[in-house]
Amino acid sequence: MTVKSSISLTDEQDAFARQLVEKGRFPSVSAALQQGLELLRLRFENDELELEALRTLLIERRRGKFVSNDDMMDAISDAATRKRAKHGI
Repeated sequence: MTVKSSISLTDEQDAFARQLVEKGRFPSVSAALQQGLELLRLRFENDELELEALRTLLIERRRGKFVSNDDMMDAISDAATRKRAKHGI
């Protein structure tokens, strides 16, 4: 179903949309605007999915074993020592 809507564009937005039509990228200004809204919808959906993935990751990390700063620094130092020895540094 198609809904007709009246919108306001800045002069720059209108000129850009019309250029896209003139260059053959879209059959009409309406089609260009529809594509822009579709891209915006997809971006917001993607942002929501990323945010949910981060929330899930944080929940999983909170349930995991806590590593103190000292333990982490020791692990990094040990890994660096092994790498240096492997490469003869």
